[in-house]
Amino acid sequence: MITTWRTAAVRTVGAVRDGRAPMTCVLMGLCVLIFALGPASGLVPGYGTGTALESAQRAYFRHWGVVPAELFAGSPRAALTPFTALFVHGSWVHLLGNMLFLFVFGPMTEERMGRVEYTLFYVGCGYLALVGYAAANLHSGQSLVGASGAIAAVLGAFLPLFPRARVTSLLPFLFFVPVRFPAWVVLPFWVTLQWLSAGRADEGPGVAYLAHLIGFGLGLGYAWARFGRPARVRAATVAPAAEGENPS
Repeated sequence: MITTWRTAAVRTVGAVRDGRAPMTCVLMGLCVLIFALGPASGLVPGYGTGTALESAQRAYFRHWGVVPAELFAGSPRAALTPFTALFVHGSWVHLLGNMLFLFVFGPMTEERMGRVEYTLFYVGCGYLALVGYAAANLHSGQSLVGASGAIAAVLGAFLPLFPRARVTSLLPFLFFVPVRFPAWVVLPFWVTLQWLSAGRADEGPGVAYLAHLIGFGLGLGYAWARFGRPARVRAATVAPAAEGENPS
């Protein structure tokens, strides 16, 4: 499915423009800066080209990413990797896809939770999502990076907080005609796709669907328990955000 997400609340853009969602901007800025300075961006000549660049990328991801086979070995450095991995991305598509989701769903969630709580929520759920994935793949030596688990938690929190906010989707089987649905329809559909994809996931490089599911569940459960009744939002048009490949 190729989807263009658009919340129907003017606060999504307004919160960023008016400075009411500073931590979302900080988190996005850190992800972009760290990616630009790393070997995956291709912007730093010092990493070399060809096989030298590929070798630098593998070493970089292994150092800063989560390696399940190493995470539970008792190393203090390995215990920090679920945190550092949240700010490392594997490609431009990976980065931009995650940042678009965070830009669309993060500001309203931050405004509702507050800056400190939102930041702790984002980092905590992201950390636990990566740990959960590693626990289910104990013997894997593949590096796992990306903010997808944390952003999935933001999506999960958005559902009980703003279920009436409308989302515009472009569906291939409808010839990409824009169709608008409430968040309570679109987000569970997204979760279903993640669940089905997780069941078909093979060993090796790919999308960490399980981390998405864990993050979404944590965010949903936290927001439901913490805030209870959803906020009412009034429909309005904001800038669209396209779903890219969303690997962790």
